[in-house]
Amino acid sequence: MAVPGVGLLTRLHLCAQRRTRVQRHIVRLLSCPGTVAEDLRRDEQPSGSVETGFEDKIPRKRFSEMQNERREQAQRTVLIHCPEKISENKFLKYLSQHGPINNHFFYESFGLYAVVEFCRKESVGSLQNGTQTPNMAMETAIPFRSRFLSLKLKNQTSKQSCIQSSNQLPPSNRKLFELLCYAESIDDQLNTLLKEFQLTEENTKLRYLTCSLIEDIAAAYFPDCVVRPFGSSVNTFGKLGCDLDMFLDLDETRNLSTHKTSGNFLMEFQKILSVIGECLDHFGPGCVGVQKILNARCPLVRFSHQASGFQCDLTTNNKIALTSSELLYIYGALDSRVRALVFGIRCWARAHSLTSSIPGAWITNFSLTMMVIFFLQRRSPPILPTLDSLKTLADAEDKCIIEGNNCTFVHDLNRIKPSGNTETLELLLKEFFEYFGNFGREQNKPDSSPLYIQNPFETSLNISKNVSQSQLQKFVDLAQESAWILQQEDAHRPSVSSNQPWGLAAVLLPSVPNRGSLTKKKRKRSANERVKNLLESLKSNRTANFTETNEKRTISTQT
Repeated sequence: MAVPGVGLLTRLHLCAQRRTRVQRHIVRLLSCPGTVAEDLRRDEQPSGSVETGFEDKIPRKRFSEMQNERREQAQRTVLIHCPEKISENKFLKYLSQHGPINNHFFYESFGLYAVVEFCRKESVGSLQNGTQTPNMAMETAIPFRSRFLSLKLKNQTSKQSCIQSSNQLPPSNRKLFELLCYAESIDDQLNTLLKEFQLTEENTKLRYLTCSLIEDIAAAYFPDCVVRPFGSSVNTFGKLGCDLDMFLDLDETRNLSTHKTSGNFLMEFQKILSVIGECLDHFGPGCVGVQKILNARCPLVRFSHQASGFQCDLTTNNKIALTSSELLYIYGALDSRVRALVFGIRCWARAHSLTSSIPGAWITNFSLTMMVIFFLQRRSPPILPTLDSLKTLADAEDKCIIEGNNCTFVHDLNRIKPSGNTETLELLLKEFFEYFGNFGREQNKPDSSPLYIQNPFETSLNISKNVSQSQLQKFVDLAQESAWILQQEDAHRPSVSSNQPWGLAAVLLPSVPNRGSLTKKKRKRSANERVKNLLESLKSNRTANFTETNEKRTISTQT
């Protein structure tokens, strides 16, 4: 992973082998006047001019409440593989014999599927009782009753009702560019991109249902276990088509201690995952390509769930990742600009091959999200609070220690005061590129990685350790170029009717030679000016600069 968890989680080190312009601000982030930790202690005036996510007075759900509601909803739901020709009315009429239906939708993934949510959980059992399930009298029995069913029509007809399938994939590049070019402003562009790429209600339901179906299998061997989604599927930053990360929670079943992380305890996790992997491989409905990756730092089982179309990772000892998901969920819910900016930056990085679905030396989406959150914490006034400020708002109920790591922060979103910042998304996008186009350099890093970002909870981990120097340099250069493009558009913005790429659409385009040469000239002029100013500064203040340069630099982890 990559980039600055610093200000964002208040404890993250941000280190990059580059310019020194940003460095000192980062070092003093948690102690200088005007930080969120200080702002939260005083009354703030409502913004009134920018939609910040605090306009509605409806209490926002806690992460745990949202997860429990979604899980209960999934337990009342079945997944049905339907024939190509089907009457929707007859289909629903047949299922209604088992109880009232709350809602349903169809989608396509290696065939036509229906997700049907009943009003009562008993209706699912009634439907299962009417299906043909293998038993001891017929063949080897399977140890669970699946809610993944297949519908067979006795009398096939040529007539077919018009069934509208729910979209489970992001828009094509062509459609996206059309939408962006005809937007009225950069703010509109970013919000349009968010709307097109974010997880839909149907896709979210399908993700929780998939976890619930895997839980049915795991519960056959580990009763009362819970399979919970985490990561991009639940932290509000996931896009259509992202992987599904699942956490097998065994606390209710085995009362396992979360403080032991090695030795026999790790072996127990490996054995549990090995058993689950075998179950999924042999009789997990729709589960294909099962891989047991048990010797990794965090053992997991990887597989494809063909029915839902998700690539899935199942792990058992990754509670900190679930806690990190909740933290990002809170940040995404605090201000409506956060998610829009994150989606825009991620799309920009993907367009320029800064990120990749293949593991390597690239910056990750998680790193980019951290960069945006860190950047928003640095605004004046800050748009997002630091992790330390969220800890100061925590009460006894919020206290959480996982594997010896302090994971305490406030869980009630309604206890966090809104920001008074009224900056537009357009300004924030420009400032983001400008800020990271002058990426800072920090000395005395804990390791030699080009980029160092401390994990918010497991503070000994550098989540950007994989990022190479060349990839970091590429990111900085592209940020500079994008900042320059947006600056030029301030004076010569094409009209919407011209159908020319502008704003966000313009920075998504690949670099071109002419634009690159102009950017290099601008950089050269800026570099010459900086060198001139530096020489003058050295002449007048050599002693002071010598002392400051050789002073030992440390980053405070406390506010």
